[in-house]
Amino acid sequence: MQYQKNKPTIRPQILSLICLASMSLSGCFATTQNPSPTTTPEPVSQVSDEATRTIEHAMGTTEISGTPQRIVVLTNEGTDMLVALGVTPVGAVKSWQGEPYYEYLSAELEDVPVIGDEFQPNLENIVALKPDLIIGSKVRQEQLYGKLQAIAPTVFSETLGATWKDNFKLYAKALNRETEAQTLLEQWDQRVANLKEQLGDQPPTVSLVRFMPGTARIYYEQSFPGQIVAEVGLRRPEVQQKNDFAAEIGLESIQDLEADHLFYFTFNETENRGEDTQNQWQDHPLWRNLAVVENGNVYQVNDGEWTSSSGILAANQVLNDLAKHILDETQN
Repeated sequence: MQYQKNKPTIRPQILSLICLASMSLSGCFATTQNPSPTTTPEPVSQVSDEATRTIEHAMGTTEISGTPQRIVVLTNEGTDMLVALGVTPVGAVKSWQGEPYYEYLSAELEDVPVIGDEFQPNLENIVALKPDLIIGSKVRQEQLYGKLQAIAPTVFSETLGATWKDNFKLYAKALNRETEAQTLLEQWDQRVANLKEQLGDQPPTVSLVRFMPGTARIYYEQSFPGQIVAEVGLRRPEVQQKNDFAAEIGLESIQDLEADHLFYFTFNETENRGEDTQNQWQDHPLWRNLAVVENGNVYQVNDGEWTSSSGILAANQVLNDLAKHILDETQN
């Protein structure tokens, strides 16, 4: 399967994700300041196909010749971002949920072989794919970097989640698709500005909760969804205003979830299911007595899109969900 050199438009299935909240956000990129992804200009490589580029990344520097055509990607975030750039990888790690990929990416990755998961990519399978670029992350595969670099030029981000924009730029540079990435980020900025304007001068507070097997977490400002919530100007309850990723909480701390709006997402493993924790919490009198619950402002959203993917397409879906629930509520 080859790297796609044709016009890097977002495919219809992906565009539909970004357009779900079009009515709430004054149209899906429907202003002259915010062009549709389908108007992305023809790709203009920053260097010729023959030139060698030096990419600085979390593990040092890597030299890449021209435009890579056979990419193996070792993170869910990276897979999302390649698809956004119009690139079909020759191999990818399994999504944390989905068979084998997240539902919102499955059509784009239908024929892409799985090469393990983020923590245990299969090196033999990677070798067999003959990649000319491997994209991963230090936080996941640091110990494998030397072996991966021996297979093909390898570029690692430092971490995942709240750093998604920096990672997107890094991957685009490695792919020789910086122009396309910049266009998508400009469109993102316009969507954020539109939503922020519609939320007004007194935006509501938002609580972010994840149910996992045996535990629950509050997600703070340095998480993927927390960073997006902050970017659009939504406020957090005072107890959740922490420059941190997340914290596990027990039922005794359930009052910390109180807010104008509560978004929750549930992670299920094959045998251990976060739904069990979710049901336990939501059946508890303390949950039912929360004002946000009594007011009907509690919304279940997709766990993969809100947390474990953390790519630019997932980020756009978070915007869709925020607009769908908060703007619909405030405008009705």
